[in-house]
Amino acid sequence: MTAEELWQAYQKINPSVGDEIDAWAFGVQPDLLAQLVLEGTKTATASAYELYAVDQEPLPQVGTYDVVLDGKGQAVCIIHITKVEVLPFNQVSAEHAYKEGEGDRSLAGWRQTHLDFFQPYFEEAGLVFSEQSPIVLEEFQVVYPQLGE
Repeated sequence: MTAEELWQAYQKINPSVGDEIDAWAFGVQPDLLAQLVLEGTKTATASAYELYAVDQEPLPQVGTYDVVLDGKGQAVCIIHITKVEVLPFNQVSAEHAYKEGEGDRSLAGWRQTHLDFFQPYFEEAGLVFSEQSPIVLEEFQVVYPQLGE
């Protein structure tokens, strides 16, 4: 199913979402992470604040809806952003790491995975990643399809 088709189906039960669609896939293991979102295991994600400016992208906003795509660009589900905060990398909590639902869900595992993920993007952009680099932390809930559908 395309992002547009899933969005149109959701609009029938929630017309207030409007027509603007923001659809994206996770940068690493998009199929696995989309499945974790769909199952309700993954309820948070993180991105590098400084890369939003490089890519000229707006920061995520509480109250918005996004379509999560798989690795083939097919729509998996729609999420509602419930929390956004920006913290230095070294201040990300174990609770947030657990909510991301990846690996062993530990803070140490989260830090290593995200350090490995962010560093090449920073290098490519001519930036230096550090323990103080600001990280955009998002929390979300699946709104469509409902879990179990």
